Amino acid sequence: MTHLTDLSRVRRPVESANGLPNAHYVDPAVFEEEGHALLFTQWAGLAVAADVPEPGDAVPMDFMGQPLLLLRDKDGMVRVFQNICRHRGMILVEEPRKIEGAIRCPYHSWCYSTKGDLVSTPHVGGPGQNTHASIKRSELGLNEVRSHIWRDVVWINLSGDAPAFEVAMADIIARWAEFDLPLYHGGPGSRFQLEVATNWKLAVENYCESYHLPWVHPGLNSYSRLEDHYHIEAPEEYSGQGTLVYRQLTDEDGTKFPDFEGVGAKWNEQAEYIAVYPNVLLGVHRDHAFAIILEPKGTGHTVEHVHLYYAEEGTPEGLRARNAQLWKTVFEEDIFVVEGMQKGRQVAGFDGGRFSPVMDSPTHCFHAWVAGKVLSHRAAGNAQAAE
Repeated sequence: MTHLTDLSRVRRPVESANGLPNAHYVDPAVFEEEGHALLFTQWAGLAVAADVPEPGDAVPMDFMGQPLLLLRDKDGMVRVFQNICRHRGMILVEEPRKIEGAIRCPYHSWCYSTKGDLVSTPHVGGPGQNTHASIKRSELGLNEVRSHIWRDVVWINLSGDAPAFEVAMADIIARWAEFDLPLYHGGPGSRFQLEVATNWKLAVENYCESYHLPWVHPGLNSYSRLEDHYHIEAPEEYSGQGTLVYRQLTDEDGTKFPDFEGVGAKWNEQAEYIAVYPNVLLGVHRDHAFAIILEPKGTGHTVEHVHLYYAEEGTPEGLRARNAQLWKTVFEEDIFVVEGMQKGRQVAGFDGGRFSPVMDSPTHCFHAWVAGKVLSHRAAGNAQAAE
């Protein structure tokens, strides 16, 4: 039984609230509770569609201990399945690969199409008998995980009962309607991973606010100052920050990335950085975008999967490389902060800290969401136990 944390102070107004208790960063039992309350029941980020660019591409993934298979079927549709055979629960795909024909279980050779249909059951009725009346193939396809692609992110809802994606994410979809345009992944040089010794929530919390810019990002702050930023808050959905002084990257010849078509003058020098709860960090600019999928690997271990996107294919390779290095530098500057806060959560009796009512409200917005979802999960569990 999880030791129930006291979340009453977390949901107070920002002026008097405390942050989440230590256990939400260091206790494996609370990590598991949050997995169900925050990640299984919401639309969470698993990967990006660019991870499986061609039909037949398959990538096994682990999401909070659940073995999943990311797959682009023969017709080009991206799907997510439980990565187990319906026969004896054997893992189907161990390493990323191209599925040329069917997905074959290595145990007893049951085979599935790229759409998840069970197509072959060798010797299931005895030697040479590949069918049996009790084995109804139409009922034994791979279990598909509910998924949706937006901004190339593959969002999944493991519980299967979240509102439709377009309903759950209506606010952020409308906010960035101008950017509802084709996105082109920048290629191998426009993706990188950061292994960070921190709880995934601290990465969200840090991303939400601009308060730390003068001290943690002096290069960025030299032209995008604290006073040039504004807060973004949609309680229960997302929070983040924006800047009013975005400056386009240029190479030695003055070349810039092409703009997203028709985004409008508003975005000439404006850019936004939003944490879409629970675990996806997004950024949009007039000429490029990025997505960061936070992969929780344990109470104090997170992998940040960073992907950069452009308005057109074939943007200048040197400029893409420079842009990727710029963002890698910025995100690496945050590592000591989120790792330092994680170490700080080992201090017994730390009260979760306080928030600047003026500068920290996007972070408090996230804390209040976490607390609300955890409390709702506990209430549902208590109701079931009482039945």
